[in-house]
Amino acid sequence: MLFRSTVDLGVWENLGQMGFAASLGGLRALVAGITYMRAYVAFENVEWAQVDSLFQLTSRLQPRDVSYWDEAAWHMAYNAASNYLHSDRVEPIMRGKLYHSHIERGIQILEDGLRFNPEDPRLLSRLGDIYAKRKIEPQKAGEIYERVSRLEGLRRYERFAAYEYLKTADRALWRKAYDLLKASYDREGPKYPAVVDGIKELEKRLGIPFIQWIPEKSSGRGQLQPPQPMDLPATR
Repeated sequence: MLFRSTVDLGVWENLGQMGFAASLGGLRALVAGITYMRAYVAFENVEWAQVDSLFQLTSRLQPRDVSYWDEAAWHMAYNAASNYLHSDRVEPIMRGKLYHSHIERGIQILEDGLRFNPEDPRLLSRLGDIYAKRKIEPQKAGEIYERVSRLEGLRRYERFAAYEYLKTADRALWRKAYDLLKASYDREGPKYPAVVDGIKELEKRLGIPFIQWIPEKSSGRGQLQPPQPMDLPATR
C-alpha cells in the first residue's frame, strides 16, 4: 500500500468519538497551527508521507477551515505527484504508478473535506481542476465546474465547464458546451476570446445553421481538439 504512514479517516472519526479532539478544547487551533508548520517543514524536506499525515491531523483538528483541505490536496495531486514522476530516486516502472496514486490521494482529501464542508466552492473548484489538469477527465471536470457555477453566482464556471466538454468526443456534451457558451455570449458579448473560439468551433461541429452563427470570427489560435492520452506508464 502506498500510504502506510497516513491515518485512515475512520480511525480519526473513532478518535473523535473517544474525545481526542474535544480534549484539546480551545487549544485545537493552536495545535493545528503547529502541525501545519511541521507539514510545511516536511514539504521542504520532500517527505511526502509526513506531509500527508500531518495535514490529516491538521485538517481533522480544524475541519471547517477549507484552506487546510485545499493545500493538502494540492501538495498530493501536484507537488508529490510531479516529484515522483520526475524523480531519479524512483524506479522508472514505479514513477507513473506513484504519480497517479498521489493524484487519487488529492481527490480523496478533497472528497473528505467536502464531507465536512458540503458544496464548498473552493474545494469543489480544486476538485474540478484536478480532474481537468491531472486526471484529464474533461466530462467529470465539466460536471464539477457546473456544480460550482450554481454556487454563489460563480457563473464563470459555466465557461470552464463548457471548455472541458469541448474536449470530449461526446456530441451531447458538445451541445451542452454550445448552450453554456452561447448563454455567456448573449450576456456579455464577445468579451472573452475563448468563448468566441469555442462557439465558432461548435457551430461547425454541430452543424448550426449559418443564420444562427455569431458575427465574430475565430481568433485563429487553432482548432480545439479532444485531449490526447498522456504519455505515462499505466497504473495497472
